[in-house]
Amino acid sequence: MTARPVMHIDPNAGIPDLIRRLTDDSKRLGTDEVRLAKMELRESVKAASKGTLWFSIAFGAGVIAAVALTIAVIALIGQVANGNYWLGAILVGLLEGALAYWLIKKGLKTLAEPSYSLEESREELKDTASWISSVRQQTH
Repeated sequence: MTARPVMHIDPNAGIPDLIRRLTDDSKRLGTDEVRLAKMELRESVKAASKGTLWFSIAFGAGVIAAVALTIAVIALIGQVANGNYWLGAILVGLLEGALAYWLIKKGLKTLAEPSYSLEESREELKDTASWISSVRQQTH
């Protein structure tokens, strides 16, 4: 939360001058709020992109590892189980499924971390509204 500077209003200022100042301040505040919202959105998109990248890498690594290990482990289990390669295929499939589940959970956790609700912009809008209320009270 940023501190708002205290505005001293000239008691001799006319209503048109006060309205012009209020209009200028409102334009500036509106521009600042839009700029803040854009910055927050950019940060959120960047974080989401990073999460998606990790999710994709995890999925790709899981598939490559599963293919390479499937052949070797199925053959090993099949030989141990007297040529029952189907048993090796089932066991390896379960193992690969557990690995893929873990990698997907890691990717989803990364995607869930950033907030997409523009919290800072909402807080600044509340501050702006309270500042405008205080200015109105000072002028009345």
